[in-house]
Amino acid sequence: MSITIDDDQVLQALSAMQQRSIRLQPAFKAIGEAMVASTHERFQEKEAPDGTPWTPLSETTVERKGHDRILEGESGQLARQIHYETNDDELLWGSSMIYAAMQHYGGEQSEFPHLWGDIPGREFLGVSSDDRDEVLDTLSLYLEGGL
Repeated sequence: MSITIDDDQVLQALSAMQQRSIRLQPAFKAIGEAMVASTHERFQEKEAPDGTPWTPLSETTVERKGHDRILEGESGQLARQIHYETNDDELLWGSSMIYAAMQHYGGEQSEFPHLWGDIPGREFLGVSSDDRDEVLDTLSLYLEGGL
């Protein structure tokens, strides 16, 4: 089956959409801003992208830290150090803090002897179902020329 379009306006719209699909950085910037905001919300809600609540701090950790605030540390830097980078081919977002992976994935004291106990993973990076909808909406809007 073949469809031939002989309409200048439709052809121009298709050509413009094709050109925008080559230069995705503007859409990725909008998505990056949304993912950083969504990640900050996860710190407020204390939950993973799938809505699972983070594991509470152990009694030992609460005693050592003097508070029960999860992933806030003494400085709160982890939540503040969420950034994104983008170009026309990719979008990356995450934390520049050296301990971010340990907090996200967790770790066992047997593998990391400097820990005072096991650290459960508390996933803070990722795409929730609401994030997914926002990404799709942003991409559609961008490809249609509305962004």
